[in-house]
Amino acid sequence: MEFFCYHRDRPGSLALRLELAEAHWSYMDRFAKELIARGPTFADDGETPTGSVHIVDLPDPAAARAFAFDEPNYQAGVYRDVLLRRWRNLLGRTMWDFPGDPGDRFLVLGLGSAPAADLDVPSGRDDLIAYGPLLSDDGAAWLGTAALVQAPGPDAARAVLTREHYAAVEVHRWQFGGRR
Repeated sequence: MEFFCYHRDRPGSLALRLELAEAHWSYMDRFAKELIARGPTFADDGETPTGSVHIVDLPDPAAARAFAFDEPNYQAGVYRDVLLRRWRNLLGRTMWDFPGDPGDRFLVLGLGSAPAADLDVPSGRDDLIAYGPLLSDDGAAWLGTAALVQAPGPDAARAVLTREHYAAVEVHRWQFGGRR
């Protein structure tokens, strides 16, 4: 069962985040085989961390909640909130299998408001690193779409989703994370 987890940083928590970097990486290293994608998000300056994305394959929603809420940065108060949703890996690969060259990368979150949208991988999008629907815990209800995409800028990244089908579309600078 695949899950999308986005921990959003609490304002003013950068020093604590930096202090806990090794604890965070060590925790994530325990899930190396289960991770589909991981990495920090950044403010528009491309340098100030704003959150942490983890897409992980775990046995059930309880294991996913434990993964998200036992994480050292969460436990210490680095994060202000957590978005945790079932997710479906429509590309069938991990970020480490992405064939693209290094470039600007983004997290695109579409939070659903209408009938399910963007349920298939968009054609002609070789820039997709990860792509799939956000789902309810039981996997039955579509709640939105999450994509990791390489793009020349935020507007190009946002274009991966059909904007009018979402209550909100968020775009965050993102980079590959971890020690791999």
